[in-house]
Amino acid sequence: MSTTRTYDMIPLLKKFVVNTSKDKRRMPSGQKMTKGTKQNYQLLLERFLEFKELTQFDLKVYSLTSSNKRAYNQARLYHQKLYDSFTEFLYTQRGLFDNSVGNNIKQLKVFYKWLNINEGIFTGDFYKNFYVWKEEIPIIVLNSEQLTFLIYDEEFHNSLIGRISRAKDIFVFGCTVALRVSDLLKLRKSNIETIGATTYLRTISQKTGTYTKIKLPPYAIDIVKRNNSKGVHLFSPIGAGNLNLCIKAIAERAGWTYEYPKIRTRRGKQVVIINNPYTKIPYRFCDLLSSHTMRRTAITTMLNLGVEERNVRKISGHAPGSKEFFKYVKYSQEKIDVDLDNMYDKLAEKRLHSSN
Repeated sequence: MSTTRTYDMIPLLKKFVVNTSKDKRRMPSGQKMTKGTKQNYQLLLERFLEFKELTQFDLKVYSLTSSNKRAYNQARLYHQKLYDSFTEFLYTQRGLFDNSVGNNIKQLKVFYKWLNINEGIFTGDFYKNFYVWKEEIPIIVLNSEQLTFLIYDEEFHNSLIGRISRAKDIFVFGCTVALRVSDLLKLRKSNIETIGATTYLRTISQKTGTYTKIKLPPYAIDIVKRNNSKGVHLFSPIGAGNLNLCIKAIAERAGWTYEYPKIRTRRGKQVVIINNPYTKIPYRFCDLLSSHTMRRTAITTMLNLGVEERNVRKISGHAPGSKEFFKYVKYSQEKIDVDLDNMYDKLAEKRLHSSN
């Protein structure tokens, strides 16, 4: 009597992706998954289809129906081979880095968990041993001097015209309020609230449902007034791609053209990425700026200049203990430098006291 049953993996994976896209699967909080999350699961399916076509790997799902040791070992060895072969494909054929490979493996583990809980297919716990590769990517942010320049240098601002000028306003506003770019570009005039002499931006994150209310400084209020669009939105529409191009152009015009290495990792080993592999020209700081720089700069600036972490989290919408938020704390280099300087000064004072 057979002690295992196997299923074709691809139809099950397709069902899993369809259930996700139709909101039959939700986040633990009960919220619907974001469009980006759904697209990531669709991408996982596409990569498995490509993996199967290129390698002819026999993709199947084991259902263990008894504790037969031989069947158990057969399933264990298969899953180890599947993991090794699929990750090799992602690294070698797709040229992915650790975070991307790790995200695919996390999604695969969710798929196996779904099989066990929702489809009644007991696959065993082999998938729990799938190692999720991770890499720590240094966040690219403006320092306080660079941000101050963009905010207050009128000569530079007046040198920009048209779309570049509007993009600079959006960029500075984003570097102030710490919103995700998806939320920032959808802001409406109704998100601005004035109480007496104080103006607030209030909004709810589309991704997390977090309510945010932040007091706006005079320069941000000036930006709002200057960009009084005809429609309901706070800023005139601009595509994310065009905004990114404008941000890079603004940084280049500001003179932030110094070399800045772009480093990623594969299987834990650092890889320096060249901007142009033919000319061997390295990346410059301005080349690495994007719309994501806004939120990162805002959070890091708040931390550097003394805003309490709990208040920064409240503004940014991060939960206590958030791993994503911790990286901002870690990369608050200016604050680290100040703290170290204070320590060094105290050591010097102790030395003076002891010598006297």
